[in-house]
Amino acid sequence: MMRRGGSGLRLGVNIDHVATLRNARGGHHPDPLDAAKQAITAGADGITAHLREDRRHITDADMERLSDLCRDRNVPLNMELAATEEMVAIAERLKPHAACIVPERRAERTTEGGLDVAGQHNRLVPMIARLADAGCRVSLFIEAQDIQIDATQRTRAEVVEFHTGAYAHALDENDQDKADVILAQLQTGGQLADAAGLEVHYGHGLTFENVVPIARIPQARELNIGHFIIGEAVFLGLTPAIRRMISIIRDARLA
Repeated sequence: MMRRGGSGLRLGVNIDHVATLRNARGGHHPDPLDAAKQAITAGADGITAHLREDRRHITDADMERLSDLCRDRNVPLNMELAATEEMVAIAERLKPHAACIVPERRAERTTEGGLDVAGQHNRLVPMIARLADAGCRVSLFIEAQDIQIDATQRTRAEVVEFHTGAYAHALDENDQDKADVILAQLQTGGQLADAAGLEVHYGHGLTFENVVPIARIPQARELNIGHFIIGEAVFLGLTPAIRRMISIIRDARLA
């Protein structure tokens, strides 16, 4: 099911860092499943979770429970995964609505850039085919570069998710000129991907303060936001944080 708010732009809420908090102390609380339930009730259009190879936050058991929850609630589950045999096999078994292949390095704190689809094309194509054959809507997390969009088009992936981390970091560093250049690349990337028949998503580092220019990109169909929303939930509560993000996105889109 592809739910969509009145703005025509979906919000996927990534609940990874609820699991990060749980794992820091051990035990069962806070439970990412409870976060997913609350996010759905608050109006999120989908739930995103990244099962990392080192299981630093989301676990296999979490993915099992999230799969059951999203299936029962008829809400899309977007499973982020590395391009490895282990992760592809798990996705084939769980059959999430969407499978987003992301680059992954053990030493990184978070995803640091886009997937090199052009450089790894021959290795990725059979994995993408397996995920598509399992019924997953395959997404590739890439930089907004012509070469990566072209390489994605030559796979069975249906979606590109453009990495917005560099844009967010430039604004964090008060470098508006750099942010404007990156934003222009993200806008052009959206046009090229849409023209190539790919659905366009954006994600990484998006906040209340920087999301508006991204939400206004006409080709954008979904934003995936996690760390910021979970962080704001400490101060606002999870439901108000999600509803505020939905409101900002809606107003930006309709302006």
